[in-house]
Amino acid sequence: MKSNFSRLALCAVALCLMEVSNAGAQQLPPIEAPQPLPATHADTPTLHMTTTEVLVPTLVEKHGGGILYGLKPGDFVLEDNGVPQTIRVQEEMDTAPVSLVVAVEQGGVSVLEFDKLAKLGPLLDLFLSDHRSQAALVGFDSAPHLICDYSKSSDTVNGALKHLEPGDGGAAILDTVSYAVDLLESQPKEYRRVLLLISEERDHGSRHTKSAQLIQKIGESDVLVLSVSFSPVRAELLHDIKDNGDNRTMNMISTLVMAVKAFKKNVAKEVAGMSGGEYTTFTGDKRFQQRVVDAARDARNRYLITFSPSNPTPGLHTIRVKTAQDYGARIVARANYWMAQEQ
Repeated sequence: MKSNFSRLALCAVALCLMEVSNAGAQQLPPIEAPQPLPATHADTPTLHMTTTEVLVPTLVEKHGGGILYGLKPGDFVLEDNGVPQTIRVQEEMDTAPVSLVVAVEQGGVSVLEFDKLAKLGPLLDLFLSDHRSQAALVGFDSAPHLICDYSKSSDTVNGALKHLEPGDGGAAILDTVSYAVDLLESQPKEYRRVLLLISEERDHGSRHTKSAQLIQKIGESDVLVLSVSFSPVRAELLHDIKDNGDNRTMNMISTLVMAVKAFKKNVAKEVAGMSGGEYTTFTGDKRFQQRVVDAARDARNRYLITFSPSNPTPGLHTIRVKTAQDYGARIVARANYWMAQEQ
């Protein structure tokens, strides 16, 4: 019976993906057939979650700021599709070395933000706070490209950020996140993999990655996405001014449909939420710098919760994390993961 249910769930997910794809094809003009993304690293491993443990990075922030430390497994309640799970919590906070990919938009009106990006380099040292951590830089417009490969020093990335070249009118966020996840998953498993995405909110021009595909890819990975977004309209307005003077429980099919729709509205926000990361926006220089400082701090102040799903049904699962007692805390945790069919 369980096997039949799994097959039915897989068929339903496949039909959902087909419907989403067909709906997009009806609304958009014909495009060229998708081609492979530019290569990242050879022999890039792919993580497929079956009955293995699911990693859930979880930030618990006190009301008014500050991290709530010292919580144990019994202090958390984690639900997978509404069902409480048996969890494990790493005793120490997230102290692993970091592999960081910084993905910055170069297309469209992002050129108006280049002065802010030029000041980003020194802030990256907050991510590279130990001698083992490393960072790489990816730029993108209608396609992603590697500007600087991994380095343990922020100097190389800093120099590149000061000499960014404007791109075309595209903002291929879906393609770029997919590219960055591959780049991160080529790194040793003991590293925490973090993507710092600096872009506008909506995708423009991705030709190789559909929303549903990226949802599955993020759901299968352990990449933490931190998104810092700007508004193209607001950026243009500010530029002109200067010139002139809790309930997530639902069936997996509806979860996937809703996730795809949300990706169309604000992919930067949704991909961060899925991974357990954070999303924020900025306008001025000081706000941008503070957002990056906050992102770096919070990336290392997460509890690492793991669990083995009690019902490993293939497809998109929804996670909800809360504390057993009401501490009045803000909790930021992974919202979804993708369970692949056992081979």
